[in-house]
Amino acid sequence: MNATRFNKLSLAIGLSIATTSALASPQAFMSSRSFAMGGTGIAVAAPSAAPSTNPAMMASQQHDWADDFGLMLPSFNVRAADEEETVDQIDDIQDVIDRFEKDVAALENNVNNSNAQALGATAKDLRDRLVNFDKDTVRVNAGLGLGLAVPGSNVSVGFMTNANLTATVRGELSSNDKSFLDALVSAANSGATSAAQVKTEVEKREAEDGGDIKFDSRGRILASAVVEAGISVAKTIELNNGKSFQLGVTPKYVELRTFQYTETVSGFEDDEFDGDDYQTEKSGFNLDVGAAYAFGEQQEWNAGVVVKNLIPMELDSAQSRPALEEKYTLELNPMVTAAIAHKGAYHVVTAELDLTKKEAFGYEDDTQWLAVGAEFDAWRYAQLRAGVRHNLASNSDNDGIEETTQFTAGFGLNVLGARLDLGALYSSADVGAAIEFGASF
Repeated sequence: MNATRFNKLSLAIGLSIATTSALASPQAFMSSRSFAMGGTGIAVAAPSAAPSTNPAMMASQQHDWADDFGLMLPSFNVRAADEEETVDQIDDIQDVIDRFEKDVAALENNVNNSNAQALGATAKDLRDRLVNFDKDTVRVNAGLGLGLAVPGSNVSVGFMTNANLTATVRGELSSNDKSFLDALVSAANSGATSAAQVKTEVEKREAEDGGDIKFDSRGRILASAVVEAGISVAKTIELNNGKSFQLGVTPKYVELRTFQYTETVSGFEDDEFDGDDYQTEKSGFNLDVGAAYAFGEQQEWNAGVVVKNLIPMELDSAQSRPALEEKYTLELNPMVTAAIAHKGAYHVVTAELDLTKKEAFGYEDDTQWLAVGAEFDAWRYAQLRAGVRHNLASNSDNDGIEETTQFTAGFGLNVLGARLDLGALYSSADVGAAIEFGASF
C-alpha cells in the first residue's frame, strides 16, 4: 500500500465516520491551546474552548481583553504512532508478492534450478517481511472542532461541534503462509532436485487455494469516531458568604461510528474502505456538566471539574467476516476530570487529573492522564506554552502501542483580536501537531 492509498484510507475512515470486547471512544477533543499545555483546560479554558472542555469556564473570570466574545474557527489536531513503519511495510510486502507471482510463472514455464533459486530467494524475503509485519501497529488520533462563546453578566451562551477519530492498523501473520514459505525456502536449498521439489510445493498450495496462490496474511483496521454538536449555557451562582462559583451545562447531539475492515495485505481496495458492510453508526442525546470556583485573596486560584457524557452509550461494530473478525463494542461512558490552576496577569499554571479510566480502543493503551501545563503571556500579543502528561493507566502488557509520558509545547499570536495557536507533541511512541484560528475580544 503506497502513501496515496493510505491517505485515501484515512480520509475514507474519517468521512464514514466470535467474541465481544470493549472499545473506548476516541480521546475528547482539545483546542490547540490545550494541546500545547499537556491536554489541560478544565480550569483554564478560554471562552471559545469552554463548550467542548468545561462549559462553566464561559462564565469564569477571563482577561478583560478576552471575555466578551470567543470564536474557534476551526481547530485541528492529529497524533500518530507508527513505531515499526507499518504502512511502509505493507507497501513493500505488496511489491514482493508481485515479484513472487512473476517468479512462480517463470518456474512453471521452465522448471530449472535457476528459476527455483530465484523463487526461493523471493519466498525467503516475503516470509521475513511477513514475520516482521506480524502485530506491528500504526495508530492515528485526529480531532476537528468549532466553537463560539458569548460570555454575559447574567448568562453565558456558547456553541460547539467537534469530531474525533481513533484508528489503528495492524498486521496479522498467517501460520499457513509461513509454513508454505518455509517449505519453499527449504526446497530451493535442497540441491540437484530443488526445481522439482519447489514445483511440488507450489502445486500443492495452488491446489489448496483452488488455482492461484492466495496469501492469507492480512491487515486489520479498527476505527471509532464520535461527532458532537451542542449548545452550552453557564451562569455564576452567588453564595451566602459572598463567594461565587460557575456552573455550566452542554446538552448535545452525539453520533457514534465504528469501522472494521480486514483484508489480505495484497487485497486492500480504496473504494471499499467506507463500504456499508464495514461500519455501524448510532446517535442520541447526551450531556456534559461542569463547575468552576475561584478563590484566593485576588481570586488567583481556580478549581474546575467536569463530567462528560452523563448518559452511557454503546455501539457494536460490524462483523463482515466472522471467521476473521471479533465483534467489538464502542462504549461512551461518563468521564470525570478535576483540575486546579493559578492565574496571573502574565502566566497560567495548571494541573489536571482524570478521575476515571478510559479503556483501550483496538490495539492501544488504556488511558488515565495526569497533566501539568503552563502559559506565559507577553502583553496579550503572544503566548508561550508547554506541558507534560503521564498516563497512570499505561500497561506494558497491552495488545498494541503503549502510551506513557507525552511532552507538549506551542505558542499563540493575537493581532487585533484575531488568534493563531500552534501546538506540538512528542513521546517515545507519538508525534503530533495542532493548529487553530479564532478570535477573542
